Amino acid sequence: MPVPFTCPHCGHQTLVHDQYVGQSGPCAACGQMVTVLPPGVVPPTPLPSLGENAGIRMLLPVGRSFWAIAAGYAGLFAVLFFPAPIALILGIIAVGDIKRHPDRHGMGRAVFGIVMGVVCTIGWVLIFAYMAGRSR
Repeated sequence: MPVPFTCPHCGHQTLVHDQYVGQSGPCAACGQMVTVLPPGVVPPTPLPSLGENAGIRMLLPVGRSFWAIAAGYAGLFAVLFFPAPIALILGIIAVGDIKRHPDRHGMGRAVFGIVMGVVCTIGWVLIFAYMAGRSR
């Protein structure tokens, strides 16, 4: 027994054999992929991605670039000298990763890694230069 079906994309109405209910296929009119549902059944709405919620992103690293997270932590430890150049490098990699993948977040962490990497590297170079000048 045919089931009436309306395409949610173009509004084309047609009768579909009941053996195809629950299956997906292209609409005969617009070609978009549709799932044939029985009359009166509303298709489920997709849940929003956790990475799109700013509150969740503040608590969890969802939707963030791995490189941005690494740059942020390296920036925090940059005052210990060793991670300062690493924070700079990771920050630059993170910025490139975020630009290549616009769905990823974490630009603030990447910039923080770059700034702390530069500032702490310059600071440590100046400290070592001062100490080397004093020892003569």
